Amino acid sequence: MVIMDKNTSKIEDFIISHVEEHSSDLVRFIAEQFGFSRQRAHAYVAREIKKGKIIKMGQTISSRYFLVGGKHVEFDFKIEPGLAEDRVWSTYVKPMILLYPNNIQRICNYGFTEIFNNAIDHSEGTSIFTDIEIKDDKINMVIMDNGIGIFQKIYKALNLSSIREAILHLSKGKFTTDPPNHTGEGIFFTSRMFDSFSILSDDMFYTFRNRDWFLSSEKREDFGMGTYIRMVISINSTRTTQEIFDQFSNQEIGFGKTIVAVALSADPDDPHISRSQAKRLLVGLEKFRQIVLDFKGVNSVGQAFVDEVFRVFKNEHPNIEIQYFNANEEVEAMIKRGLATRN
Repeated sequence: MVIMDKNTSKIEDFIISHVEEHSSDLVRFIAEQFGFSRQRAHAYVAREIKKGKIIKMGQTISSRYFLVGGKHVEFDFKIEPGLAEDRVWSTYVKPMILLYPNNIQRICNYGFTEIFNNAIDHSEGTSIFTDIEIKDDKINMVIMDNGIGIFQKIYKALNLSSIREAILHLSKGKFTTDPPNHTGEGIFFTSRMFDSFSILSDDMFYTFRNRDWFLSSEKREDFGMGTYIRMVISINSTRTTQEIFDQFSNQEIGFGKTIVAVALSADPDDPHISRSQAKRLLVGLEKFRQIVLDFKGVNSVGQAFVDEVFRVFKNEHPNIEIQYFNANEEVEAMIKRGLATRN
């Protein structure tokens, strides 16, 4: 029990002012500053928690304290029945975002709940760790699980030949390992709402940023098995969730447009020459009405590859429109030659 005295208000204000910079040693710091026992300092801190001004995460010596509506919060949850992404959002994340424009709130809400729910439903892990920080006018959200890994799960579900292929299918949208309960749209739209969206899994680091994609091999010392996802958005962004939905869907058919990174359909040193490569690229694309092929990183294509994509697939799905961009001169020439043959 805290004994109320003339210094109580001063102590409370001091706690609120210093909780963020002393997240891991708040009780000790308060005791030292005011010259009283840790037990009494803990009672003051507990009072601020009860008033809803501070969040406590962890137990005993591993306890950390965060300011409700502050600039930084970390939390770790066991994946168990009853864990709900909307409640986690409302309790720990939403208070931080309320100061910012409505479009930023909506983007953060959509992205956080989609990714956190994916970890609950798909990761096959036991825990989810989240780190959210607002710094340099940017909101940084990190969500990690200790499960099978998102790329590995797709790789196994589709019996694929490489992890790159798993990233390819994930990036298309409309792919899910649990069709009865999920649409597979969440990561596709989230990756385009944020300024930067990154996934690290199986030592492969995939990033979608400024309408462009990047892939590299990478390891993090603080991350082992599972999936690491990082989302970043400027608090000054004018982007809206509706704007992104409108770019890739309409009222008649819903999510009908996708952009596909062709380079992910083959190993980096392999030219895109065969029909088999084209067929792997086209898996699942019959679900869309408009396909935009991104040839970034593709140095050459073969006649069979082009024919499979632009003639065979098109003849099988005449209502699907196929566009392309980022083709170099050699690829452009081969595609035009194939289109001329088709006509």
